[in-house]
Amino acid sequence: MPGDDATPMELPAGPAGGAARFGSDAVAEALAALDIPWIALTPGSSFRGLHDSLVNHLGSRRPALMICLHEEHAVAIAHGWAKVTGRAMAAAVHANVGLMHAAMAVFNACCDCAPVLLIGATGPVDPEKRRPWIDWVHTARDQGALVRGYVKWDDQPASPAAAREAVVRGHWIAEAAPQGPVYVNLDAGLQEAPLAVPLPPLDLARLAPALRPGPDPGLVRRAGAALAAARRPVVLAGRVSRSPEAWQQRVALAEALGARVISSLKVAAAFPTDHPLHAGSPAIWPDARAAAALQEADVLLSLDWVDLAGTLRAAFGPGGPSATVIQASPDHLPASGWSMESRALAPVDILLPVAPDAAVAALLEALGGQQAEAPRPGGPADASEPRPSPAFDAAGPLDVAQLAHALRRASEGRQVSLTHLPLSWDGAFWPFRHPLDYLGAEGGAGIGSGPGLTVGAALALKGGGRLAVGICGDGDFLMGATALWTAAHYRLPLLIVVANNRSFYNDEVHQERMARQRGRPVENKWIGQRIADPDIDIAGLARAQGAQGFGPVIEAGDLPAALQAAIAAVDGGGVAVVDVRVTAGYTPAMSAAVGRAE
Repeated sequence: MPGDDATPMELPAGPAGGAARFGSDAVAEALAALDIPWIALTPGSSFRGLHDSLVNHLGSRRPALMICLHEEHAVAIAHGWAKVTGRAMAAAVHANVGLMHAAMAVFNACCDCAPVLLIGATGPVDPEKRRPWIDWVHTARDQGALVRGYVKWDDQPASPAAAREAVVRGHWIAEAAPQGPVYVNLDAGLQEAPLAVPLPPLDLARLAPALRPGPDPGLVRRAGAALAAARRPVVLAGRVSRSPEAWQQRVALAEALGARVISSLKVAAAFPTDHPLHAGSPAIWPDARAAAALQEADVLLSLDWVDLAGTLRAAFGPGGPSATVIQASPDHLPASGWSMESRALAPVDILLPVAPDAAVAALLEALGGQQAEAPRPGGPADASEPRPSPAFDAAGPLDVAQLAHALRRASEGRQVSLTHLPLSWDGAFWPFRHPLDYLGAEGGAGIGSGPGLTVGAALALKGGGRLAVGICGDGDFLMGATALWTAAHYRLPLLIVVANNRSFYNDEVHQERMARQRGRPVENKWIGQRIADPDIDIAGLARAQGAQGFGPVIEAGDLPAALQAAIAAVDGGGVAVVDVRVTAGYTPAMSAAVGRAE
């Protein structure tokens, strides 16, 4: 937390505190009242008033300033922190230009239903107060329009009292289910103007009361009766909380029903993947065993499954399933229409329009908490059979499977949080047994987010005994590498392993598909895709940010020692990056999904 002995702080000279004197002091006090520990930012003159208030009025404590080298990193760090905590951290971006830099990370947070309190600023709205040139190009008539399609709410308040209320309202909205980012844009003139009169104290308990909606008892009874009568129920475990208690309730519900459970790599760990009831391995798209479980089901319970309509259409065709579909999700609420992240409408027979944790607790109570001793008969015969992780072969080709196996061996006996995974990852490589074992994908499939998300997760995990490990593709790492400087500066221990195939390989697969469809040479798929000649010194880039760099590891036999050395560096409080030159390739399910013709 800010101010602990292990975290270096840029502490201001001179006394802090006293009565609020300026508009930005009131905003800073609102952030403090909300108990937000950090505000990640790339400095900018549009919020220089707020910056001063955070430093010289609050003393840079709660929230403490966390400097970043790019606005996209600032938002990604807040997103990564929310993945662990379920709470909104603050980020600040400068004017229209900073918001445009940050936009991809805002979209990721939106698609991932991650709460982020984004503070922006514009040059003085009053033209008479603008400096020549710079304040004109950094002032937008409707700056919130840049992100309005993918935030839950935005505001540009016109007084200190309204600005303070906007921060409180935004935080409240961001953390309400379904969670998501919000944007509050502060006029530079408002920030810098003296307060005309003192503002009354904030009463957060009354202004932002706790929201704990529960499902309708009648709907719970209907859903419980359908599940109790089912012979082959299936649970689609999607976006759920990091609560260990909620995790145990999901396990208890599945065991009470004898239900097969399917989970996804799009979202964080939701169910123990080596449990006998888990069907197949978690994946971006359900694998063959998960698909078989779906097709055999007579009742489907979706716990806020991402793209339920798409999953059902892939499994059953446009007619949909004959099974009864129960959806526990508030995901229908925030759709804006700007993009298609709301996805198609799914066929649902019973809707429990609440967060999945609340629905599971209510269903367990309705079922009486009884547990079956064994899965009910009639499910897919092979759905619970574990698929062994491939053995490490020091003489074999160095691929992502070898990387995964070597990393598991190097971290054996440790609690590991996988903060990010590449598209080439197979869910069979690594079992998830705790809600923090895997934190999910970036949400909007925006490349470059992996390092920032990992830094944010490491910030939230610091001091908890977990090893934060992000496994990034080379393109993803290279776009976000400077996020590591923030981790090094604030002494946030973490490990990033780069699965470096020296290509934008996903698009090689797409170009192969085009070539096959059009009868053109497949051999040309690499052109305009390869990240080589010259090869990029990824370990050198890591060292340039203050991290320790290892590699490139080219031979499989050299990988265990490199990973052990990197983990030792993290144990010493450092940031470590290992460049692993892997062969290009995807799992069969992933290759089929992106459309490669075999």
